[in-house]
Amino acid sequence: MNKLAEKVQQALVRAIDNDDLVLPTLPEVALQIRQAAEDPEISISHLSKVIGRDTALSARLIKVVNSPLMRATQEVTDLHTAITRLGTNYSSNLAIGLVMEQIFHARSEAVEQKMRDVWRRSLEVAGVSYALCRSHSQLKPDQAALGGLVHQIGVLPILTYAEDHYELLSDPVSLDHVIDSIHPVLGDKLLNVWDFPEMLAKLPGQYLNLERDSASLDYIDLVQIAVLYCHRGTDHPLASVAVSNLPALRKLGVDPYSEALRVELDEARSMFY
Repeated sequence: MNKLAEKVQQALVRAIDNDDLVLPTLPEVALQIRQAAEDPEISISHLSKVIGRDTALSARLIKVVNSPLMRATQEVTDLHTAITRLGTNYSSNLAIGLVMEQIFHARSEAVEQKMRDVWRRSLEVAGVSYALCRSHSQLKPDQAALGGLVHQIGVLPILTYAEDHYELLSDPVSLDHVIDSIHPVLGDKLLNVWDFPEMLAKLPGQYLNLERDSASLDYIDLVQIAVLYCHRGTDHPLASVAVSNLPALRKLGVDPYSEALRVELDEARSMFY
């Protein structure tokens, strides 16, 4: 790691340890959705009202329900029907994940572009995680998608920091070094502060540990496989990982080279766009 990356990393780690780093807050609408969803008696009408306050979010949920993966027989055109189709729990988890896009914004064009790239990759990973989970496991696809949407959430505070430190911003190689080494720690911290469920709260810190072998398949495994899948054919170091030896893949029990799986996962990549 070069000198600048090392210096910035030390400064950031110190700031994290002293709670001096400004962490993004969960969007207000996400808090309202979560609060509504915690009521076991919640009605579809009430959740529709809460989600409906955000028109862009409503449109996204309707689009998800109409995506080829959901295979709706009739096109869904309103939020109430979309939530009925998905169920309240499912809808609220997807909505909380998708509304994260609101915090992926920056003042400078360079950081804005980087944030857009991170968000686009998160949407792809969420779609693939969802498809893997739904077709090949007993876990909940909405949680798998939420895991995909937040797996790189720790990049946000680093990019915000870079906006105020021009020497880092003007040195993309150092910035990438810092992002790669610190975003997992920061991601865990953020999801903890945001009170994410236990099964997802440690995901950012562990999805890149390719030797990780938990007792049974979990959401970290699904996101890990989805991340590797989404990097296939790119010049990213993760593209050259030999997936056949991956403990996560062994637990999932799918043939990573099957044509049918490739078709299904390629379709899934755009389900949350």
